[in-house]
Amino acid sequence: MPQPPCLAITMGDPAGIGPEIILKALADDSITQKCQIMVIGNSNLLKITYEHLLETRDLTEPRLVNPETLSIVDLPLTAPVTFGEGNAASGQVSFACLEKAIALTLSGEFSGIVTAPIAKSLWKAAGHNYPGQTEVLAQKAGIERFGMLFVGRSPYTGWMLRTLLATTHIPLSDVSQTLTPQLMSLKLDLLIECLEQDFGIEQPKIAIAGLNPHSGESGQLGTEEQDWLLTWLKEAQSQYPQAELTGLIPPDTMWVKPGQAWYGNVDQHFAQVKLNTADAYLALYHDQGLIPVKLMAFDQATNTTIGLPFIRTSPDHGTAFDIAGKGVANASSMKAAIELAIQIISQRR
Repeated sequence: MPQPPCLAITMGDPAGIGPEIILKALADDSITQKCQIMVIGNSNLLKITYEHLLETRDLTEPRLVNPETLSIVDLPLTAPVTFGEGNAASGQVSFACLEKAIALTLSGEFSGIVTAPIAKSLWKAAGHNYPGQTEVLAQKAGIERFGMLFVGRSPYTGWMLRTLLATTHIPLSDVSQTLTPQLMSLKLDLLIECLEQDFGIEQPKIAIAGLNPHSGESGQLGTEEQDWLLTWLKEAQSQYPQAELTGLIPPDTMWVKPGQAWYGNVDQHFAQVKLNTADAYLALYHDQGLIPVKLMAFDQATNTTIGLPFIRTSPDHGTAFDIAGKGVANASSMKAAIELAIQIISQRR
């Protein structure tokens, strides 16, 4: 029998819901029986979180795992932590957790990393000026070719949504200047490689969004499509004959079929709708891709960094300081992130 995969789970910002969703997710035996897990964080804070949640959580909530039963790489706190009150000190701890997980994974101790949420502003307050965890992972791994893929499986139909962002954490005003044929080719190449390597899809159907309303309306609502995107798409189809590339789809209609496939058979034609969906969707900027993903799959979606020499997944939500310490955080996305990491490792093996 193959050895179960070894995963590192980072604590994220200790003032957020990261410790809570870890304790809830790891209480699920169906997850822990499939892999070996090491938590990268502060053991005392996890114990405090556990004791606090026992007092405050609703008894109908899922059970918690006792942190004393967990394997933990113990990192020190530089200052006391208050639930919901992140600061530069909590930002520093979350950055240290990620750094440690990357170092241990690159040394061969883990097959992948599951990262709990961090606050980018608190990283900056701690002196770490990165757009997000994705960029730190890429830099520490020594790669320049990477992407943010969001994956979610519908709890209603079982259909799987996969969305890759061409640009990520940049101002909207910078999107049209940042998008280039070279960048689009890099992201598409990564996506096609990922679909085959991580999901076993060798002849994928990929839907690609336009940039402007109505994909530019023949140049009336923006010219990027006419100027170069349509030419790029035609050349990309020739370069990847194994893939069916559909586009440039108007951004306001690209998500209609995925929404129908996600929510199910409302009009008795779900089977046909499902056949007409894509294996993956390439969105050109952050909100174009993530508004529909979070609308459909906020508690199920997972962020995975593709292009790394190891697996990295993460819940698709933030630190939720407003509910930290209240015992009401939903661990579904953390569970989905762990399960996706296990699935991808198994597929690659």
